[in-house]
Amino acid sequence: MTTEFTADEMMTVGAARSLRDGAACFVGIGLPSTAANLARRTHAPDLVLIYESGTLGAKPDRLPLSIGDGVLADTADSVISVPEIFNYWLQPGRIDIGFLGGAQVDRFGNINTTVIGGDYADPKVRLPGAGGAPEIAASCREVLIVMRMSPRSFVDRLDFVTSVGYGTGKGDREALGLRGRGPVKVITDLGVLEPDPDTCELTLTQLSPGATVEQARAAVGWPLKAVDVPTELAPPTETELAVLRELKATIE
Repeated sequence: MTTEFTADEMMTVGAARSLRDGAACFVGIGLPSTAANLARRTHAPDLVLIYESGTLGAKPDRLPLSIGDGVLADTADSVISVPEIFNYWLQPGRIDIGFLGGAQVDRFGNINTTVIGGDYADPKVRLPGAGGAPEIAASCREVLIVMRMSPRSFVDRLDFVTSVGYGTGKGDREALGLRGRGPVKVITDLGVLEPDPDTCELTLTQLSPGATVEQARAAVGWPLKAVDVPTELAPPTETELAVLRELKATIE
């Protein structure tokens, strides 16, 4: 098998590596679900996957097409009601990691999955909407975001704030009464952003193999800050690539 890999594969592997074994992870469909299932099949076999539809401990043998995919219920340790997922598990802070994507993210890790352009009543594009993302962003002990980096997605100002990261900066989460820590990493195809400890502004800390700070800055709609010497992410292993490609083949 070739050890060559794409930027998307590096991003997915990097996101999977951010998930620790034994953690309870509230998973969004799409890139987060791919990364979470990759983690469970490689270094984190005891990762507990929780989907919004009410499946606890799902172990799908293929990537689910939606939160309502039957493979999640068929392989779950337990299936409970949606109100119970939110009222008993999520909102009291019992879930370790929330794993989200989005259409837009800003410098403070706030996410938009609602509308693009115009206003809410008359947007250029109406997106799928919030779903459980606002509660995930508010209440999970920490949040991971995975998104491809581009000026259209990494914007200076969101068209709509669907899910709060750090609001306008440090202290906003506490002022709003949000339980969780907020986004601790934004994993992209060019590298990893993490909140600055003093300001909570997203800062480039790691680069994907072959990527540069200049490339990352060109793909962001605000003056992106970076640590003095970003570390380089280790490339995917043959095992990680093989498992990832096998997973993706199940929906192609």
